[in-house]
Amino acid sequence: MGPTVSGWQPGRNRAAGAQAAGALPARRASLRHVDLPRNRFPAALRVKRGEDFDRAYAGRRRRDCGALVIYGARNGLGVARLGLSVSRKVGGAVDRNRVKRLLREAFRAVQREVPAGLDLVVVARPHPEWPAERYRAALLESAAELDRSLP
Repeated sequence: MGPTVSGWQPGRNRAAGAQAAGALPARRASLRHVDLPRNRFPAALRVKRGEDFDRAYAGRRRRDCGALVIYGARNGLGVARLGLSVSRKVGGAVDRNRVKRLLREAFRAVQREVPAGLDLVVVARPHPEWPAERYRAALLESAAELDRSLP
């Protein structure tokens, strides 16, 4: 395929232009100087493996908050992690996803206050939706109590 009327060729001009200018592509360049928020919820802060969930359940350290049952276990890491278990008893997919979003947001808000080295596994029971502050308070109080009771 030869050059078009404008002289542009697929793949050739894009790489040559970026290298010639010595700059990152526009999308990456815009992220270079942006301060990312400090209260993110990256994958490293999530309990994802079945073994980690099983360890939390097997430890039998839990706190019942009515609509939430929060299990705790030491993780041997320098960070607190959150795992979520929201069954279909809570409601349809929209309801379950909303509860999970609210719980993740509550954890983001209090993650710096949660004791490090703790895995929190939250099991949601059917309940009317709580205000965000109530989820945050439940997570924070449960984490503090579980941290004191864990060996």
